[in-house]
Formats: sequence, structure tokens, C-alpha cells
Amino acid sequence: MSIGPWQIILILVIVLIIFGAGKLPRVAGDLAAGIKNFKKGMSEEDKAEAAEKSDKKPEVLQSSAKDEAEKKDKAAQG
Repeated sequence: MSIGPWQIILILVIVLIIFGAGKLPRVAGDLAAGIKNFKKGMSEEDKAEAAEKSDKKPEVLQSSAKDEAEKKDKAAQG
């Protein structure tokens, strides 16, 4: 089932009746701002996940390096 040109015209007429010609640009602007914020939030979430993954790897390396340093210190003292 596809939407034809008459259905689109009917939807636009109903929207025009509900919101009026004066509010229509503001409604469209709010909708566009909402979509923009949604996309920005999704990209920030992806960046945060990538940063979290990259942060975990150095921590593992740092902790193993610290363990080795502590072992060397204990061996030198003992």
C-alpha cells in the first residue's frame, strides 16, 4: 500500500486546518530542530561508546604495567 498524491494533499490540508498558516513554519522549525537534536544525541552516544572502548584498553595495559613494576620493586627489596 503506497501513499499517492491525493493522500498527501489530504494530509497537508488537514495539517493546515489544525495548525493554521501562521503556525505552520514554527511547527516545521520545531520538527527540524527535534530531528537535529536526535541525530546529534545519537552521534554523541556513538562517540561516547567509542571513547569508552578506547579508554578500557589503555587501563588494562596500565594496570598490568603497574603490577609488573610492583613485582620488580618487591623483588629488589626482598
